[in-house]
Amino acid sequence: MKTYNIFKTKIGELLIAQENGFISDVTPTLTKGNLDFGILEESEITNEAAKQLIDFFDKKRVDFDLPLKPKGTDFQKQVWQALLEIPYGETRSYKEIAIAIGNPKAVRAVGMANNRNPISFIIPCHRVIGSDGSLVGYGGGMDLKVFLLELESGKPLTKF
Repeated sequence: MKTYNIFKTKIGELLIAQENGFISDVTPTLTKGNLDFGILEESEITNEAAKQLIDFFDKKRVDFDLPLKPKGTDFQKQVWQALLEIPYGETRSYKEIAIAIGNPKAVRAVGMANNRNPISFIIPCHRVIGSDGSLVGYGGGMDLKVFLLELESGKPLTKF
C-alpha cells in the first residue's frame, strides 16, 4: 500500500511517499499536481526520510541511507542510478551522464529522465548541469537548484 506524509523543512513542505517499505517519491508539495501518492498516513520510513532530508538541508548529512524504489522506465532508472553516483558537492553534465550509462548520444533523453526523477534531493538531479557549466532547467526552480549547489559546495556560485 502506498502512503505519504507532508513534512516542513527549511526549503518548504515536502511530500514523501513510500510503498512497501521503499521511498517512492519526494517532491515539494507545490509541484505534486494530480499524481496519486496513496493515503495520507505516517510511516516509519517516511519519518526517517524526512529526518535525513532535514539533516541534509542543515549540512549535517551528505549521504542518504534509505531504501529507494522510483517508478520509471529501465532507461530512467539507469539515469537515476548514475545520478546517485555523483558525489556530494560535485556536478556532472547531461553528456557525462549519457556517457556514464553507455549511451553518449542520449543527452536529451538523459535530460528528460532527470526531469522525471520522482525522488528529488535524494536522487540528486540538482547536480546535473549543462556541458558549458550553465545551470539549466530544474523542476524545483532555479533558485532551489542554486541553493542546493551552494549548500553542497559551501560557496556561492559564480557561473549561471
